[in-house]
Amino acid sequence: MKNIVILISGRGSNMEAVVRAAQEQRWPARIAAVISNRADASGLAFAAAQGIATAVVANKDYATRAEFDAALQTVIDGFQPDLVVLAGFMRILTAPFVEHYAGRMLNIHPSLLPLFPGLDTHGQALAAGVSEHGATVHFVTAELDHGPMVLQASVPVLSDDTVASLSARVLSQEHVIYPQAIRWFVEDRLTVAQGAVQVDHSKT
Repeated sequence: MKNIVILISGRGSNMEAVVRAAQEQRWPARIAAVISNRADASGLAFAAAQGIATAVVANKDYATRAEFDAALQTVIDGFQPDLVVLAGFMRILTAPFVEHYAGRMLNIHPSLLPLFPGLDTHGQALAAGVSEHGATVHFVTAELDHGPMVLQASVPVLSDDTVASLSARVLSQEHVIYPQAIRWFVEDRLTVAQGAVQVDHSKT
């Protein structure tokens, strides 16, 4: 039984999708905790209602990113995580923090990486005039939005799309592929070799 710790900064809709999938599909894992850098993150209430432990490590209480990351790491490690899941966690993490969780921290990014890393991905996609957009689940490395990719989903970009409409369509796909990728991890289906992820589909 693997322990999963989820980090959020706000509503945590991807966190909700992961929690529900874990419950409904009876993963060999438990959501050990949901942690936020913001005390007002509404996702904390959902997690608490599910009987999941919650914690707040407020970045505003620390003078530097390194001090915040050190405090956050201490709280995370108290839950003995096998996997750390970033679900709308709006912080750039320091290299020592990322290295501590190397191979056991996943993120979902709202673009088809390597296209459009960083912020405002939907605006970037519309400005670039691409015909497809989407989301990517990847392992986290020290280079922002660049870790080995686990799974992607694409949606068409429509002629009348706005940032809001495109974002909503991508988010619906995020809620599908993030739980899938995390389930693969907890079922030991994922291996990383030479910067590429391989999925073992032979396991049932």
